[in-house]
Amino acid sequence: MPPVPLAPYPTPSVPYTTPPSNGAQSQLVCSGCRNLLMYPVGATSVCCAVCNAVTAVPPPGTEMAQLICGGCHTLLMYIRGATSVQCSCCHTVNLALEANQVAHVNCGNCRMLLMYQYGARSVKCAVCSFVTSVGDSSTSTTEQKFST
Repeated sequence: MPPVPLAPYPTPSVPYTTPPSNGAQSQLVCSGCRNLLMYPVGATSVCCAVCNAVTAVPPPGTEMAQLICGGCHTLLMYIRGATSVQCSCCHTVNLALEANQVAHVNCGNCRMLLMYQYGARSVKCAVCSFVTSVGDSSTSTTEQKFST
């Protein structure tokens, strides 16, 4: 399987909060059609009235994260700690890297800022297809490492 383009930046975590249990409702995004679904607190799954997809409800206290799909640019939410996330729209499998697992470098040809998995030896630019070497101090590119 060819490598999947990475999203620009991992986003900060979104804590899942449970509203009070006085008949209150909560909401989540349908795993099938991406519509916003309302459900009663305490439900374990929700069936979408539009596409009939069944979406699991994360347990209370679950820490969520977000990323942009590299295939169709849809915002995806996932449980923090997952290593990959499959987009329900275009079925692209996206790497879900934590901020301390990625690094950035400017393309050696077009200077586009590229993100790659920390420790990689090279990264291919999605704009001009140039392969930039990383991790070698003799290259003219500037490597930027981010950690949390």
